[in-house]
Amino acid sequence: MKGIDIKLLRAFVTLAEQESYHRAARLLFLTQPALSKQIKMLEDIIGRPLFFRGRHGAALTEFGSQIFPRANDLLN
Repeated sequence: MKGIDIKLLRAFVTLAEQESYHRAARLLFLTQPALSKQIKMLEDIIGRPLFFRGRHGAALTEFGSQIFPRANDLLN
């Protein structure tokens, strides 16, 4: 995950764990639009979607599930 800002990784991991933009944004001290923007920036850098978005939250795509363990390890 070379060249990716740590705040984008933290946003990704937190959203993946919470499965909710509202809860993740609150934990990150962000607004929901700011969190959405960070996730979009990360997806643009990677070139693939990381989440399925719905009215009831966010779920990892298959690719998102594959990179989640590494992203989590990098943060720890």
